[in-house]
Amino acid sequence: MTQPVMAMEEAVRPRIAKAAILVEQNAPLLIADIEIPPVDVGQVLVRVQCSGICGSQLNEISGRRGQDRFLPHLLGHEGAGRVVEVGPGVRKIKPGDQVVLHWMEGSGIESAPPIFRLDGTVINAGRVTTFSEYTVVSENRVTPIPHDINPGVACLLGCSVTTGLGIVIHEANVTPGQSLVVFGVGGIGLNVVQGADLVHADPIVAVDVDDRKLVQACAFGATHTVSVAQAETGLEARLKDLTEGAGFDVAVDTTGKREVFQLAYRVTGDAGKTVMAGVHDAQQPITIDAYPLHFGRRIIGSHGGATQPDSDIPRYLQLYRRKRLKLDEQITHRYSLDNVNEALEAVRRGEAVRCVLKMA
Repeated sequence: MTQPVMAMEEAVRPRIAKAAILVEQNAPLLIADIEIPPVDVGQVLVRVQCSGICGSQLNEISGRRGQDRFLPHLLGHEGAGRVVEVGPGVRKIKPGDQVVLHWMEGSGIESAPPIFRLDGTVINAGRVTTFSEYTVVSENRVTPIPHDINPGVACLLGCSVTTGLGIVIHEANVTPGQSLVVFGVGGIGLNVVQGADLVHADPIVAVDVDDRKLVQACAFGATHTVSVAQAETGLEARLKDLTEGAGFDVAVDTTGKREVFQLAYRVTGDAGKTVMAGVHDAQQPITIDAYPLHFGRRIIGSHGGATQPDSDIPRYLQLYRRKRLKLDEQITHRYSLDNVNEALEAVRRGEAVRCVLKMA
């Protein structure tokens, strides 16, 4: 049997909830009321309070990886909210718990995806979605957090913060004194900078087309910044000069652009690591000189920073409480769910570092 709802404000189980739905690629999201299904084995009903917007949502809308076979479907994979109800078998959390919703797998049951409906039409969803007032997610996609953490901040731990820090800590294994350059200092890139600063990398170089983001990168630990628009000499030569020609120990591309990744690879040192964090266009193959790979250079395809939600999220929150980790400072734009299409445009134009949706 499902456990009873604990919080007074959620004493009545919702039948419908407002959601943003991807109905057609390269078109605005539809805002509509969807039917909330009953929780099944291993599922959790969550009242979503806030959700972040990631580049992944832009990629889904634009079809960056090809035609979407699951339309119509829900979106969003980093959020924060309160548990309303849990299904059979769920042991990790209980009704009333405050949680982070994340796309990387944690402990618990990997449930079947929920089936939402709109006027009888099935609205597809994965094991976590967050662009809705209520959502049903798999137990292994939620992690409990203290009740006093602001949900607008907590939602960032669902992807951007954990991915950026995880690239540094788990995937690239950056050690003190190693050099690092990151191309693109939006949500993930800014946390790559912050993670590099936490482990005392040096130098930490931020590269971007937006000078405002470069100024913010300095506040998060960048020792050098390079503006693509203002590079007086060739960008590649300028970057190599910062390592006295040796190349970087770690180069991270968060942009997903073919030419940027190829540049990141060229400025990586002989025994260095090039991390592919951005999702690349399926129609634009990458060309590199593979010869250095025979002598120690490595390419790493990031998968969520190899995040381990059950241990990483509590640890990062401890750093946040001790003012060692900047979270509030990352949020530059806030929108309501009704204005999600305006929010997506702000992210698409590159104006937002992190954009947060607040649910009604």
